[in-house]
Amino acid sequence: MDRKAKAVVCREWGQPVQVETITVEGPRRGEITLKIAACGVCHSDLSATTGKIPYPPPLVLGHEAAGVVVEVGEGVTEFQEGDHVVSSFISMCGKCRQCVRGRPVLCENARKAMYTLPDGSVRTKDAKGESLNVFGACGVMAEYATMHVDNCIKIDKAVPMQNAALVGCAVVTGVGAVFNTAQMEPGSRAAVFGIGGVGLNAIQGCVTAGAEMVVAVDNNPAKLEMAKQFGATHTVNINDVDDAGKAVKKMTGGVDYAFECVGAGAVVEQAYKCLGRGGTAVVVGVSDPKDKTSLTTLTLPADERTLKGSWLGSARPQYDFPRIIKLYQAGKLKLDELVTSTYAIEEAAQAFDDMVAGKNARGVIIM
Repeated sequence: MDRKAKAVVCREWGQPVQVETITVEGPRRGEITLKIAACGVCHSDLSATTGKIPYPPPLVLGHEAAGVVVEVGEGVTEFQEGDHVVSSFISMCGKCRQCVRGRPVLCENARKAMYTLPDGSVRTKDAKGESLNVFGACGVMAEYATMHVDNCIKIDKAVPMQNAALVGCAVVTGVGAVFNTAQMEPGSRAAVFGIGGVGLNAIQGCVTAGAEMVVAVDNNPAKLEMAKQFGATHTVNINDVDDAGKAVKKMTGGVDYAFECVGAGAVVEQAYKCLGRGGTAVVVGVSDPKDKTSLTTLTLPADERTLKGSWLGSARPQYDFPRIIKLYQAGKLKLDELVTSTYAIEEAAQAFDDMVAGKNARGVIIM
């Protein structure tokens, strides 16, 4: 059945988001409709409003959410009404070389569902009946969303929705960069550049993985204090040093792992610079397509350093999302503390402004 829903829509790059009443069509074969309970406000959504992530408007934002199944489409057997679900913006065909080798985040067919559902169509229309694209096959910054089952992961109903929502992006991106991409060894020394929602999760990922030293690097004193709450042992304010990379290296003797969670070539250079011999720098942040990084090539072989990327924490969503939930339930990961502000959907523009101002670990829109 079709449902009316309030949704946060990008109508034009460079303009404030709008809250509109849209129509969300019911599910087709292999799809389910969710009543969204909570949606995180992520920098990637902001990047879609500026054109940094060039998804064409009009676009329903949102990719980090939790909700309840209210309708299932033909052929769906793994979900039923009442199930609690976290959204995943990773589409996977299950058949390409990357999918079958266990790397679904690198699915060779995922680009077909960057701003539509996997079949190339959408279930969202505006008040005039015109189609609306959806961020990352999700479009979950809305009261309802119809999605393909491969973009949905069932979770324990005991987990608060506003916490569970963050697993779909911020948590798995940061924690997964440590667990999956870096495969950190216990007793390591690490540095995290950029202490937003993703950076905080990289920090707690390092702590959970057994790092002996975790240095948080940012220019916001409040964020650096927050980093300590999530397990950072040391902090560096880039405003207090001439060269953050050199400062971290002097402090640590060279880290084993550095995580860039900003999305800027210059910061990648700093993360690489602070590595010790045999160290690995992991680029997590999403940069402008024209951005570039420079490094001294000789250090790659001579020091056996590694520079690698991490997309959604190199996650296998159907495996990693429940794993993260279990770690949270066991007291090994913090989710409650990540939610520093909540907003009504009508306050979406304010939520984005607060994120840009660096006020939140994560702001969450409660439907």
